[in-house]
Amino acid sequence: MYVYVLFRREVRPMTNPALTPAQAFDALYAFCAPALVRQTYLLTGRRELAQEAVERAFQLAWQNWPQVARDRDPAGWVRAAAHECALSPWHGFRLRYRHPEPPPADAADRALLEALLRLPPSYRRTLLLYDGVGLDLPETAAETEASTPAAAGRLTRARRLVARQVPELADPAALHRRLAELASTERLRAAQPPSVRTFAEQRTRFWTRSALAFTATIIAATTLTLRTAPTHYEAPIGPAQAISGVPAEVGLGPLSAGERALRLKLQRDADNGPERLAPVAR
Repeated sequence: MYVYVLFRREVRPMTNPALTPAQAFDALYAFCAPALVRQTYLLTGRRELAQEAVERAFQLAWQNWPQVARDRDPAGWVRAAAHECALSPWHGFRLRYRHPEPPPADAADRALLEALLRLPPSYRRTLLLYDGVGLDLPETAAETEASTPAAAGRLTRARRLVARQVPELADPAALHRRLAELASTERLRAAQPPSVRTFAEQRTRFWTRSALAFTATIIAATTLTLRTAPTHYEAPIGPAQAISGVPAEVGLGPLSAGERALRLKLQRDADNGPERLAPVAR
């Protein structure tokens, strides 16, 4: 059925050594992007954020293309990046994402989406990967960075919480079908591969130039510091403090009669004073 193709599990596309990196990237993008946009919509409930997360994931893939091209599962690499970007808690601080988007028109789709969005993000992602994409339990655990028992526990609790709100989805097969139907009802489109590659290259050039400018600024600041810094230690000058108890300065006035007599006596007796001790050479 067409609905299952919309939500198929991505497998590694056949690689052709004759393809250029851009052609290989475009082939991966055409193969994975439409399904990834629908998956991230189920993770976030936001159409614009789903498209933004997928485009950002492919921009990262193009910036790291040698690594992604050699990965055993390039589609899984991009899927993990898209899911991480879509579930980033920083989106809650953006004004454009503080208000909910219009829900699906169909009541059944609306109930399922509300049940998904009420799940913790880790439960939602585990449920989507296992019951939506079709990964097995070890692969789901590896992609969500959890142990296999932890992933199994999340899956069981997520299924139970969804079935509590939508009882007819207690059967995993029915849940898989409804997830695919909900994803396919939304008309979501991904950007064209050339524009994604161009933006990724512009972003790389921007950050490279910023890093070079920052490095040049650090070098200039270090050089200026070395040229202007003192070559020896100079003790700091302490702050001035007021000193109390010092008598006020008094100008010299005329001598009194007693002071004049004393001065004359000292001048007269300067050479006739008492004998002083003098060293004797031996």
